[in-house]
Amino acid sequence: MTGPGPSARPAPLPPRLHALRRTLVMGVVNVTPDSFSDGGRWFTPGAAVAHGLELVEQGADLLDVGGESTRPGARRVAVDDELARVLPVIEQLVAHGATVSIDTTRAVVAQAAVERGASIINDVSGGLADDDMYGVVARTGAVYVAMHWRGHADVMDDLDDYDDVVTDVRRELAARVAALRAAGVRDEQVVLDPGLGFAKAGSSNWPLLARLPELVADGFPVLVGASRKRFLGHLLAGPEGEPAPPLARDRATAAVSALAAAAGAWCVRVHEVAGSADAVRVAAAWQGAHGSVTDDDELAVDEDARTGGSTR
Repeated sequence: MTGPGPSARPAPLPPRLHALRRTLVMGVVNVTPDSFSDGGRWFTPGAAVAHGLELVEQGADLLDVGGESTRPGARRVAVDDELARVLPVIEQLVAHGATVSIDTTRAVVAQAAVERGASIINDVSGGLADDDMYGVVARTGAVYVAMHWRGHADVMDDLDDYDDVVTDVRRELAARVAALRAAGVRDEQVVLDPGLGFAKAGSSNWPLLARLPELVADGFPVLVGASRKRFLGHLLAGPEGEPAPPLARDRATAAVSALAAAAGAWCVRVHEVAGSADAVRVAAAWQGAHGSVTDDDELAVDEDARTGGSTR
C-alpha cells in the first residue's frame, strides 16, 4: 500500500488539530441504550451533549457520536432511529465548537451528519456495509475512518480466521483504500483503523498493537480503538478467570494509548478521556527526548490550542 507519508494527518480538519504535534484523543459519545461500555447512561440528547462537553473539558480533541451499538451480538437499529439519536447531538456539539465524528455504517446517516457539521465519518465497516458510503465521502470531502471489518456485530465472532493477522488486516485495508480511490476519495481524507476486537479474539489483537508501526508505515494516519475492549477484560481477569468489567479497563486502555502514541498512531478513541489525554502527552514527551519534538514545544502548542480557538 502506498499513501501520503507516515507523518501525514487528514487534511479536512481544523488548523488547531494540525498544530498539535502529538496523538489526538477522540472521546466516545454513545447515544444508545445498549452500549457494552456505558449501558445507555447518555441516551437522551441533553445527556449526550453534556457528556460530550465534559469529555472536551477533560482533554478530548474530537468527539465520536454514535447511535447504533457495535458490541458483539448487537442487533441493528432502524435508520430513522439512528438519525433521531445522533443528529440533535451533533448539531449542539458543533454549535459549542466541538470537532465531531459520526460513528455509522450507513451512508444516509453519514450524509446527514456532515450536513449538520460533522467533520469525520467513522465507519467500522470500512464501506462494506453500504455501497453508497464512498460516494458520500467523495462528495462531502469529509475525513473518513476505514476500519478493518468482516461482518456485522451479530456474526463477527465467527469470522476470526487469519493466517497472519497483521498481514491479513493490512491487505484487506489496502483493498479498502483502492476502492476509496476508485470512488474519487482523496488520500488526504483517509484514516485507517485495524479494528481491534472486530472479528478478532483476544489473542489476535496483541500482534496488531505490537506491530502497529507496520500499519503506520503504510502511509495513512492510524486510529486505534482499544478502549474497554474484551481483550483487555480477559487480560485483567480475576482469580476465578472472570473478565474485568468494562469500567475496570480504563487504566489498561490508557496504557495502550501511550504505547499506540509512541508507535505513531494519529488518534486514540476512548471512553475515559483524562487518562489517555495524559498518556499521549507522556508519549510526546518521550519521543521529544529522542529529538522528534521538544517537551517545551509540545506544551506550548497545547497551551495555544487551549487558548486560541480550542473548545477546551
